[in-house]
Amino acid sequence: MSGAARLRELISEDRLLIAPGAPNALTAILIEEAGFPVVYVSGAGVSNTQLGAADVGLVSSRELVDQVRYITAAVGVPIVADADTGFGNALNVVRTVQELERAGAAGLQLEDQVTPKRCGHFEGKQIVSKTEMVNKVRAAAEARRDEDLVIIARTDARAVTGLEDAIDRALAYREAGADMIFVEAPRSVEELETVAREVPGPLVANMVEGGKTPPQPAAVLEKMGYQMVIYANLAMRAAVLSMQQVLTHLADHGDSTGVTDKIVSMEERNRITNLAQYRKTEERYLSET
Repeated sequence: MSGAARLRELISEDRLLIAPGAPNALTAILIEEAGFPVVYVSGAGVSNTQLGAADVGLVSSRELVDQVRYITAAVGVPIVADADTGFGNALNVVRTVQELERAGAAGLQLEDQVTPKRCGHFEGKQIVSKTEMVNKVRAAAEARRDEDLVIIARTDARAVTGLEDAIDRALAYREAGADMIFVEAPRSVEELETVAREVPGPLVANMVEGGKTPPQPAAVLEKMGYQMVIYANLAMRAAVLSMQQVLTHLADHGDSTGVTDKIVSMEERNRITNLAQYRKTEERYLSET
């Protein structure tokens, strides 16, 4: 079964999918090992970790595709790629979809911000016309070679033109061929409920710690009617805090002995990164005997 077919199967099941975000292959391995059935490749995470830059539309399609390729090679669960705006107009969307498919993505997300975009929980967002985004969704749906590839259409209209327009756009994007709808940054529990009530079909919620949407437990979102919730940068932000702490200790004390309980053991790091299998391969093919 392809990753895309597996993702569709998971979406159709009567339970909420929790999809943590991974900016790189190592994080994706940890997500899979923790038992999560889907990995979300966060555009913000790629920008933060690969460029050292804020989520303001600087990541290129090639940089995203490369990370997706590395991640799909490292894990066995389906990968959903955050394709931002598709990196341009409908023509760019076609190429982005095809490149992400070749890289192994099981699903991808497109949003209706202008290019360059910015984080959905930043101020000052701008959006394209509904017609332009409808055409981009249509282009994405028709460009996929595998009909199981899941197209997620995200609208950022709530912050720009209000919830009513966001719902109107969501309905139009669904009609254009989107498999899942993602209304970004509802401002209250009531707005989350309104989206779930007014927009038929599979829905995505986004829980951003410190963001615009009040955090809700998975059980509550499932009861509302959502099929997937993403935690796009939870793992990355946890890693950043840990690195800050151990590096501060090293700068202050000149050694690492006081933080060994805060770092993964050498043995565990080697296990996670599959050293034993590489050793076996070396013994099999590089031995002189």
